[in-house]
Amino acid sequence: MRLIFLSGLSGSGKSVALNVLEDLDFYCIDNIPAALLQSFISHTVRSGSTVYERTAIGIDARAPDTDIATVPALLGDLKRSGIHCELVFLVADDEELLRRFAETRRKHPLSRERADLREAIGLERRLLEPVINAADLVVDTSRLSVHELRALIGRRIGKHPSERMSILFESFGFKDGIPQDADFVFDARSLPNPYWEPALRPLTGRDAAVVRFLEQHAGVARFIDEVAQFIDARIPEHQAANRRYLTVAIGCTGGQHRSVYIAEQLAARAAARWPQVTVRHSALPAGARG
Repeated sequence: MRLIFLSGLSGSGKSVALNVLEDLDFYCIDNIPAALLQSFISHTVRSGSTVYERTAIGIDARAPDTDIATVPALLGDLKRSGIHCELVFLVADDEELLRRFAETRRKHPLSRERADLREAIGLERRLLEPVINAADLVVDTSRLSVHELRALIGRRIGKHPSERMSILFESFGFKDGIPQDADFVFDARSLPNPYWEPALRPLTGRDAAVVRFLEQHAGVARFIDEVAQFIDARIPEHQAANRRYLTVAIGCTGGQHRSVYIAEQLAARAAARWPQVTVRHSALPAGARG
């Protein structure tokens, strides 16, 4: 049995992610009271039915906070009993959540007469803190379209065998802020910047001319080597701790040249050793993000 707990902030895309898993033949149930989780899981395990071989359960802040606080302990108990389970949590920054609620005109589930939308978002973050702290995978959807989120969930969660580690190399621009879902963050801003070459400015780290520029600098290759060695040493540690997801973020000023090139290089190296490697470029236009 493979069991996924899917949680997240309201507006971060949890419903979309749950729909993706349903399309991938997971048995999905949303917003089951935390107090009933143990009974539901016991039923599905004992039933022996193939219907429940892959199950996803949605959890959100509509449950009482005392129930939410029990989720990490339940997760630990299930893992110790031999059930393969994962906790996936979706986040987004406050400004993006405010924009999404304004566009959809939906009411936040924790809105009260005395609380405005920003206060409700802050309250939800606090209520779900025990869950996000226990998450196996955190996905920052702030800069993901619905289509990109669907693709990412499918690649990282739905399609890979449960015993394999899923590794994501993500480029970003510091001007947009550090991704909330990164396990490790590396800063490439000290490296030579193609932006200052007028002919290279409109290009990206995927373009041959930018690649040639960066390959001319020994410091870039050294940076890649050192980061690759660090990540190679961490992967066995993650596996020993039964962690199935690793997200590595590489940032430069704008997220267009250096970080894109380095993420591509690191992903190519990792793919030679690990079967489940994904690369994503958060600052590039949607069609070029990978």
